Amino acid sequence: MTDKTAGATAGATQGERRRSIGPLKTLLPFLSRYRGRVAGALAALIAAASATLVLPLAIRRMIDHGFSETNAALIDRYFLMLLVVAGALAAASSLRYYLVTWLGERVVADVRAAVFAHVTRLSPAFFDTAQSGEITSRLTADTTQIKSAVGASASIALRNFFLFVGAVAMMVVTSPRLSAFVLLAIPFIVLPLVAFGRRVRKKSRFAQDTLAAASAYAGETIGAVRTLQAFGNEPEARRRFADAVERAFDAARSSTKARAILTAVAIFMVFGSVVAVLWVGATDVLAGRLTPGALSQFVLYSVFAAGALGELSQVWGEIAQAAGAAERLSELLRIEPTIAAPAKPVALPTPPRGEIAFEAVRFAYPTAPDREVLGGIDIAVRPGEKVAVVGPSGAGKSTLFHLLLRYYDPSAGRVAVDGIDVKAADPAEVRRRIAIVPQDTVIFAADVMENIRFGRPDATDAEVIEAAKLALVHDFVSVLPDGYRTEVGERGVTLSGGQRQRLAIARAILRAAPILLLDEATSALDAESETLVHTALERLMEGRTTLVIAHRLATVLACDRILVVDQGRVVEEGTHASLIGQGGLYARLARLQFQTGAAALKAIDEAAE
Repeated sequence: MTDKTAGATAGATQGERRRSIGPLKTLLPFLSRYRGRVAGALAALIAAASATLVLPLAIRRMIDHGFSETNAALIDRYFLMLLVVAGALAAASSLRYYLVTWLGERVVADVRAAVFAHVTRLSPAFFDTAQSGEITSRLTADTTQIKSAVGASASIALRNFFLFVGAVAMMVVTSPRLSAFVLLAIPFIVLPLVAFGRRVRKKSRFAQDTLAAASAYAGETIGAVRTLQAFGNEPEARRRFADAVERAFDAARSSTKARAILTAVAIFMVFGSVVAVLWVGATDVLAGRLTPGALSQFVLYSVFAAGALGELSQVWGEIAQAAGAAERLSELLRIEPTIAAPAKPVALPTPPRGEIAFEAVRFAYPTAPDREVLGGIDIAVRPGEKVAVVGPSGAGKSTLFHLLLRYYDPSAGRVAVDGIDVKAADPAEVRRRIAIVPQDTVIFAADVMENIRFGRPDATDAEVIEAAKLALVHDFVSVLPDGYRTEVGERGVTLSGGQRQRLAIARAILRAAPILLLDEATSALDAESETLVHTALERLMEGRTTLVIAHRLATVLACDRILVVDQGRVVEEGTHASLIGQGGLYARLARLQFQTGAAALKAIDEAAE
């Protein structure tokens, strides 16, 4: 499965999903890392089950031989041995609990780390359709379900399985005739368990999907809470989330109802069979075919077997839920990135030159394969050159950056860095040679120091501060309460737009990459902030090959060349003066912008008068 098909997979109907607990097999590689602890847990589990199975043997001897004055010493020895057995049972149970709980926590931690690492390797095409909140739900809620199964439910299921098998074996040894009645009843007990177990798993998976949808909506809404409040849409958001939560509740209630019916059916069938066996056993004792002690032993074993089977019926529902969660996680793990390093990547030349080339490049986004964004574009940028790309919205400007960073591959043509086709190189190596200052700056919920260091994680504090000074960050950071250790809040909410942009520039300076990409770096700034950012950008562009995307033409005047892109093609090329002289698209865009600016200034002057 590739990330192109992720959306289709996420939208699969319940009828298309498997109904077994097979998805739990995906956990075996994680468990196999800890074979010693798994073996220890199984040994403790078997020891606890064996200690439990010893008790009916002692009770039979007590009833048949122990109640006389001549056997007083025998009674003492039996009770002493029962204390030893109880001690062994307690020790084995304690060890089992510790080991399985440790395994549950350890395996879930490994699964979460593996799924997160895998998600970070997926191509941007996957995230074009996937919801981040839904992915987060899989990393949290679904892994919690798995922890419950690995850390408790599986252990309880195995313990009761061993107890059931051992109890049935001892029942056969004690009385083959009574055992035959029990064995005849087993199919009537097991078949409903299997049938209802499938139904429980289907409903559990649906409940998890519904909860994930609610979580995804909540994450998206909370992330845009300021916009939500600005438009006064809180009631609508509350209604939509309440509806989503209600659907999740209905799905969970349906799943719980199915599990409750499963439990009721299992318990009735199990203990109904025990009552029938007791009636047959009582007639055998009266007829002299069975001793009272043997009947007591058989009854205890049958109770053990019935109790174990009843526990299995309840645990089965939890395991079915975990199987649904494992299935959702395995779906993520099965998705393969469409962008990956070739088996033998071609090394980029050293030292880097910073040369960029687009040769007859054609491209359409995976979400709209019939709409070509680039239609055979050719661009060559020399080392150290500063080239601006301008044009109307939707012309394909940002797509050039996406292809250069190899977020996507072109459908035809070639994108090259330093003469090497980026498809033949390791994407990580290509991206290490590029620094980007995006239009929508990403600031993390960390301190200033860590946000700048994101550009180069191995940088020292001194290197971070030097980059901050070059980006004109140092002055405003110096007056913050904790300086560079000041937390800036989620998405840098405590900073202004200009401050966030300068942080991004500091990050790019610290990266020290030979190629610089500027994507509308000053489009949303006020005049004062724009001046500061421009000063920082001039320092950043020194000695670097720079590709600039801008709608505001004032941003590109200092560039060596300007490329005008329209409908996925380069339609004009030159300097600002030469393009104005051509009277083409660039001249029209410039005239619109500068006339709008002049009109705005005139309106301000009139208002002042």
